[in-house]
Amino acid sequence: MSRIVYRTISVNGLKVFYRESGPSDAPKLLLLHGFPSAGHMFRDLIPQLADRLHVIAPDLLGFGQSDMPNHDAFSYTFETLTDVIEGFTAAVAFDRYALYVFDYGAPIGFRLAVRRPEQVTAIVTQNGNAYEEGLSDGWNPIRAYWREPSQANRDAIRSFIQPETTVWQYIHGVADPSSVSPDGYTLDNHYLARSGADEIQLDLFLDYASNVELYPQFQEYFRNHQPPLLAIWGRNDPFFLPAGAHAFKADVPTADVRLLDTGHFALETHAVEIADAIRGFLVDGRTKR
Repeated sequence: MSRIVYRTISVNGLKVFYRESGPSDAPKLLLLHGFPSAGHMFRDLIPQLADRLHVIAPDLLGFGQSDMPNHDAFSYTFETLTDVIEGFTAAVAFDRYALYVFDYGAPIGFRLAVRRPEQVTAIVTQNGNAYEEGLSDGWNPIRAYWREPSQANRDAIRSFIQPETTVWQYIHGVADPSSVSPDGYTLDNHYLARSGADEIQLDLFLDYASNVELYPQFQEYFRNHQPPLLAIWGRNDPFFLPAGAHAFKADVPTADVRLLDTGHFALETHAVEIADAIRGFLVDGRTKR
């Protein structure tokens, strides 16, 4: 089994923490986490892929072990987070790589693909949305904040960053909640409890509207470049509906769409199944270009 190493690197003067494993000369896979997690969400996946892939999982700025500048000093938008990850890929010499995108990682990864399509060899999207039909009614309070970014609407969505909500995101839609380790959501809640983390997350909730506005550009990228694409989805996700997984086939007809009987954090219950799907998708030669 390949060992995992834990490193930091400076990108524009900011510390980015990342996990890395696998042979340096193997095909590259960039893992991008979502809210409210960090690269630790891939702790069960990386060991299952690193024998044949060179895997890197950075913590986004403001998440996990990466720097968390105050939101008054740094503009927390998905565009600026993408800027940092783009600089990160250059710093670690990831010049051609496949993407694994989840939740927040999806609009960041898709931005990277739009900016530099020649660098992205394939896409695995696990509950990583790019279509309006994939958004559930669970987004309604955040949509209200988009329409009217008042303090009252900002305060109204603070429930999304409460500890009990984090736990709920992990266990909702899971057949047996006892199969979900408390390690993931406990660590997420630790990071969310840091001073200033709440305001950073509320800033990102507001800016998520920019991702929806970019859906047409993401879809144009899919149509024009036809990246090999695996959409593997927890079908019981309360935020990103299965329709969002099926929607990829409208733009990438060869997309492989698979639904798993689990919730949002599908790796917590189906890491083996997802790893098997990725190995078949990325290692069997179908995506070589």
